Amino acid sequence: MRTTITEALQEIKTIGKRIEKKRANLAQYVARDARLKDPLEREGGSVEYVRRERQGLKDLEARIVAIRTAIQRSNLDVQVTIADSTRSVAEWLTWRREIAPASQQFLSQLAAGIKQIREKVQKSGAKTISAGTEQEAAPGDVIVHLEEKALLDEQEKFETVLGELDGRLSLLNATTVIEI
Repeated sequence: MRTTITEALQEIKTIGKRIEKKRANLAQYVARDARLKDPLEREGGSVEYVRRERQGLKDLEARIVAIRTAIQRSNLDVQVTIADSTRSVAEWLTWRREIAPASQQFLSQLAAGIKQIREKVQKSGAKTISAGTEQEAAPGDVIVHLEEKALLDEQEKFETVLGELDGRLSLLNATTVIEI
């Protein structure tokens, strides 16, 4: 069966709801008081119903695995270039999940740290000197070992990459056809 990744992801959500409902229904027929008549006797009995429903659950779970595997296969094959970096979709997803949050936080902490140092130093009457400048440092001055403009540019570029990545992934999911 051919489908887009977006449709496949929606199918996974639908299957999840079906699984929850099947499990809830199944739980009602796992056991019954022997004195009561089997409510599913006409349809082959509760034993047969439980067997069929458990098989149905296994089939739905296998469908989820098949869909996820097809998506994963596609994500490993499809290449995306953003800001002079070409990676597979799987690599971009890993980068966004594993690397981006900590890197983004680190860049913010660096910028905040420089701001705090600047405020503290200015209150004392000294000055901060950025790396790469020809300025002479006097006793009490603080030399910042980063180019602040470059740090701000890096933060902006990072945000741009994340935004572009989200847009590209949405478009790819809507247009990439997978075979399940």
